[in-house]
Amino acid sequence: MTVAAAVEAFLRHVAIERGLSANTVAAYRRDLVVYAGWLEAEGLTEPGQVIALHVSAFVRHLATRAESPLTAASIARMLSTVRGLHRFLLEESLVDADVAHDVKPPKLATRLPKAISIEQVTLLLAATDGEDVHQLRDKALLELLYATGARISEAVDLNVDDVLDLDVVRLTGKGDKQRLVPVGSFARAAVEAYLVRGRPLLSARGPATPALFLGLRGRRLGRQNAWLLIRAAAERAGLEGHVSPHTLRHSFATHLLAGGADVRVVQELLGHSSVSTTQLYTLVTADTLRDMYTTAHPRAR
Repeated sequence: MTVAAAVEAFLRHVAIERGLSANTVAAYRRDLVVYAGWLEAEGLTEPGQVIALHVSAFVRHLATRAESPLTAASIARMLSTVRGLHRFLLEESLVDADVAHDVKPPKLATRLPKAISIEQVTLLLAATDGEDVHQLRDKALLELLYATGARISEAVDLNVDDVLDLDVVRLTGKGDKQRLVPVGSFARAAVEAYLVRGRPLLSARGPATPALFLGLRGRRLGRQNAWLLIRAAAERAGLEGHVSPHTLRHSFATHLLAGGADVRVVQELLGHSSVSTTQLYTLVTADTLRDMYTTAHPRAR
């Protein structure tokens, strides 16, 4: 079997037997086209010819190639795909060993989440004030994002029935895992105003849908449009820098921890599978405290 045939067999496997999405399969294909091309250039045309040193050399190539070297995160993602291929080949008894198993990805730099201050959040939310149907919707969306720490995909996927008595919202996260998150008074009031005075007008413009947030034509609001309306609100608020839906999620977590919330509670609210992911936010809080200390303490500088 050639490397190209092995790649096609693996892609059929992940698409049919594992049921991965078309987008995921397409991403795997892009990664493996690069990998197969590199192997061919090295004179390796059959999977059995590949050894661990070749996989390690491929990783180094991605980081040092003259044409657009990849970041550590991109290399780690591509190596994950390559590992999947070689694991599949071993499971199917097409090779004698999983040569990619022990190849290590480059160390990822710890990227601290970017949050905005409480004052900036207030300005952002105030930029959606008004009684226009779109202002009511935008206010409800932004208030809900900040009140719950929801991912933008979780927010636009909400149905009206997912808002439980306006006090709790049912979010469906990664892996279709559901979690219940309480909704504060400001978000509750904004969502109620939208449901009473905004959504009925938008709903009348399109087919019946259970979606909570609707677009101009009465259909479920898309992620891209949600991103654009948040950016527009940030511009009206005069906020500098990049403000995205994830900015509100980061701010939600950072402000909770700064206010004394337990990291395990924040983990549950965010829907993180591992507390280590949530603990990144504690680094942000520690940096803020350090800056305040340095500024305020007479013997800190």
